[in-house]
Amino acid sequence: MSAMTEKTARQRWMAVLARASRSELAALLESVGPPPAHDLLKPPETGTMMVEGRAGGAGRRFNLGEATVTRCVVRLADGAMGFSWALGRDGGKARLAAILDGLLQAEPEAGPLGRGVAELSARQQAARENASRKAAATRVDFFTLVRGA
Repeated sequence: MSAMTEKTARQRWMAVLARASRSELAALLESVGPPPAHDLLKPPETGTMMVEGRAGGAGRRFNLGEATVTRCVVRLADGAMGFSWALGRDGGKARLAAILDGLLQAEPEAGPLGRGVAELSARQQAARENASRKAAATRVDFFTLVRGA
């Protein structure tokens, strides 16, 4: 990856948290103890955002449609602010992800939460690869025969 596209550790864990289910986030938070004291700076709010696509994955961008998203911002007792954006209307999931983001900022990646996020990431990657293999199994290659050549 080039320096312009390389992701930071926080970008990586926020992507994993956004793709995780509410139950996975709750289990991750429970694995390190009770939820920390926090203030809701922006309670979970649901809205829509425009989703863009690219023709062929690399062509010109176009507006594909709107997606429902929920966002949340919390401040933990130690002053760390956690943010989250998640597809769908699940305010509880957005709140859990924001709390985890705040906690992860103060913990090294080798800590219990960092290891939990790495495990979630590995499961998500395995699911993507499995879906890709299933899609590849249904691929049809079309070709044209030239007659009389």
